[in-house]
Amino acid sequence: IIKKYEELSGEDESFKAQNLAVLLIKSGNFKLKIEDVIQELSVRDLIIIPKDSDCHVIEVLGKLHLYLITFSSDFAVKNCLRKELVDSFYFFIRKEPMKASLDENEYSVLSLIYRLIYYINLDSKKEGYESELHRISLNLFIYELKVIYNKYASNSIPNFTRKENIVMQFLTILSIHYKKHHHVQFYSGALFITPIYLNRVVKEVTGKSVKLLIIEAIISEAKILLEDGQISLAEIAEEMEFASASIFGIFFKKHTSLSPSDYRTSFFEKSRGH
Repeated sequence: IIKKYEELSGEDESFKAQNLAVLLIKSGNFKLKIEDVIQELSVRDLIIIPKDSDCHVIEVLGKLHLYLITFSSDFAVKNCLRKELVDSFYFFIRKEPMKASLDENEYSVLSLIYRLIYYINLDSKKEGYESELHRISLNLFIYELKVIYNKYASNSIPNFTRKENIVMQFLTILSIHYKKHHHVQFYSGALFITPIYLNRVVKEVTGKSVKLLIIEAIISEAKILLEDGQISLAEIAEEMEFASASIFGIFFKKHTSLSPSDYRTSFFEKSRGH
């Protein structure tokens, strides 16, 4: 929907940002109305457009070149479960746009990450699978956004609802304890609310149940461990607090359709082949 403009557009355009969108202006000037607020963007400006925002292109001056990346809610939840990224989930639930005018060094770093993601994504589509580099580059982008946000919006306190605060607290606790605690009751107890209420709130904000998020956190970590050929299945089972390697194997196959051994074999075959 958002194009690379080579010259002044002669007509207005409206669209809805269905996912979180991050724009970085490389050249030109861009006037964009997000909900009821007009944002004037120029070279090295960064803007984060919240999910489900109604946008209207008011004016484009000069040859506009911009970088655009969008994140689905599914990607956001899975990747923000990591301890170093969990507080970045506020990007995905905040309702107001965030704008920052970057200095030359910040712009260079972020534009380099944009290009890295672009080429890795091309390779992933061509080869038919997402590499570990694909995930790492996107997480690097989220981490850099967090650094920029902390610098430019340090005095801006996100206006979260009580439900959003509960979800942020839950994700924080989950990122710390998912290896050891696999049951909803632990997390609801830590937040002093009932499992039913926690599940309802989490599903309303993230679209996923508490149990599913716990499972996704465990599976994501298990895959990373399986991709390290130096760690045995028994050691992974112990690391993830399963009673035995066989119980871990049953759990992993139930949620991925592959046994841990098959996943590991498939991963190394793809690595050797590319």
